Amino acid sequence: MIIDGKKVSDKIKSELKNKVYKLKEGGIVPGLAVILVGNNPASKIYVKNKQKACEEIGIQSRQYLLDEKTSQKDLLELIEHLNKSTQTHGILVQLPLPSHIDEFTVAQAINAEKDVDCFNASNVGKLILDKSNLLPCTPAGIIELLKRYHIQIQGKNCTIVGRSNIVGKPLALMMLKENSTVTICHSKTLELENFCRQADILISAVGKQKTIKADMVKPKATVIDVGINRNSEGKICGDVDFSGVFPKAGFITPVPGGVGPMTIAMLMKNVICAAELHLSSPLD
Repeated sequence: MIIDGKKVSDKIKSELKNKVYKLKEGGIVPGLAVILVGNNPASKIYVKNKQKACEEIGIQSRQYLLDEKTSQKDLLELIEHLNKSTQTHGILVQLPLPSHIDEFTVAQAINAEKDVDCFNASNVGKLILDKSNLLPCTPAGIIELLKRYHIQIQGKNCTIVGRSNIVGKPLALMMLKENSTVTICHSKTLELENFCRQADILISAVGKQKTIKADMVKPKATVIDVGINRNSEGKICGDVDFSGVFPKAGFITPVPGGVGPMTIAMLMKNVICAAELHLSSPLD
């Protein structure tokens, strides 16, 4: 069965729209500030998609489009201004940043309660301690997909291919919380196929097409493809050899239309959560 991330994300956004309505009744209009530095074409598309989702739900979206040569100091000053703004509940700095700007420094500058990407060290620590109010968007979207398709997580073997700070590492922590037995594989893993074949839930997040082939997949396994690549024809594809794996898998996400829409839906959920935190303990 194909896991339809677009369908699930639409359902979630509909649910979130009701939450926004209730917040507005209480005098709070959820606000997201998106900062884009430079003219990266892919980043522009991501920002546009996030703005569209905000409009659908009723979140007020503000974009800050900065020149490629914007200094780190100026960027940090803008973030500090947004940290103090009572109309801004979520702050997102679109990655990647130009090479002269340090991404870690920028992430730490964002108020943890407004860090809707969950890159701030404080929120990473809370994730480890299971004390998070906000959750990393892509990992949260993956778990939401599994649950909404009634795919059992507890007690199942989960193999994650990829150890990035954005997907692999936080997803491993979140799958552990769901009582899955987790294996993390990466570019230095020997005999990768053996670990993949043991997985009831196989998740690939490496950004390399056809990393996962049919002979690496356990029959009836759930296969989640996080990768975004372009093939030789210029078409978007994932990490998984979809045509080869599809007949063998029990469940599988397509690319596009799988994990991608869920990432944006979970971002919207984080903005609303941040607004609710603001309502319970207003910032000065």
